[in-house]
Amino acid sequence: MDDSDGDDSLRKSVEQSRHGAPAVGKVVRDRFESNEVFQRIIAAADDEIDTGFRELFFSGLAAGFAITITFLMYASLYEATDGHPILSGLLYPIGFIYIILGGYQLYTENTLPPVALVLERLASFPALFRIWTVVLVGNFVGGAFGALILARTGVFDAATTDVAINSISMTGMETPFWDLFYKGAFAGLIVAGVVWLDFASRDTITRFFLVYIAFLCIPFADLFHVVVSFTEVMFLVFHGEIFLFEGLTAFVLPVLLGNTLGGVLLVTVVNYFQTTERRLEDAREDGIERQLTIREWLIGGPAGRAYVPARPGVESQLPEDQLGIERRADARAESNRDESDRDETDRSTDDLKYPEEEPRND
Repeated sequence: MDDSDGDDSLRKSVEQSRHGAPAVGKVVRDRFESNEVFQRIIAAADDEIDTGFRELFFSGLAAGFAITITFLMYASLYEATDGHPILSGLLYPIGFIYIILGGYQLYTENTLPPVALVLERLASFPALFRIWTVVLVGNFVGGAFGALILARTGVFDAATTDVAINSISMTGMETPFWDLFYKGAFAGLIVAGVVWLDFASRDTITRFFLVYIAFLCIPFADLFHVVVSFTEVMFLVFHGEIFLFEGLTAFVLPVLLGNTLGGVLLVTVVNYFQTTERRLEDAREDGIERQLTIREWLIGGPAGRAYVPARPGVESQLPEDQLGIERRADARAESNRDESDRDETDRSTDDLKYPEEEPRND
């Protein structure tokens, strides 16, 4: 092998992850341009699109329970600081830090990566709705369990309980539907923006401060996050303050719609259209060939057509038209080997038919 080929292979292995996403920037090595960030998001989303129900659900449940810590610290500091508008929110991001740095599944995070995969027609809408549904249910179950613990144990003293009910949770219940919707939209924009910037970051310390600063905006701007809102609703339900249906329709639903719209339209779609139209070709030579047909895209199965190599054991579970790139690459390699064998056979046959004339000794 030529030394230059070896150097090029080494460079590519350093500059790409094992899934092919950029590991360093092309223009400036420690920074990613928007197209490279989008490729990293696509690679991560493709790796998660076929995640099983159990893994998704329990990751979502862990995230929902982590949100309980946000509610716990917000209520505790609110009571300790007499509702100070700055000091009471200083530990609000703690639950989100656990979730994002810990790699748990949060519904509002999933308004970016899987949606980007669908926009590229690498995954179907049913696959997207499956992820959203499983993760949201997991988040709600985890949040409800945490709210039950806070409501039925001595974690909160009487003063903190009163603050959690009347000064925090009931505030959302008393906010008009459309105000909740628009506040939720801005919160969804913040969360999806954090996800985008998270993929542009290269170290944990940067991610920590990014998440902390961004999620401080939610309490400081009096915005609403759907999983936190659901936890507050369940806290009220367990204390007998409201009925569950009332809380879901008057508080959780408008925040859910706002978070979803803010994340999908204000961040994902905008960032999608501001990246180059040659995203797939830049990342893979056969990128366009991986796209789903319109029918597969709209009513396809639960998994997409892999953008990156499929994980071991996954391919056998997918429909024939949705096999990973490794299967197609193997097929191409096998075809090339067959052609090479045929060429060797043809040459051997030619040698038998037309043996080289031996030189005569004059």
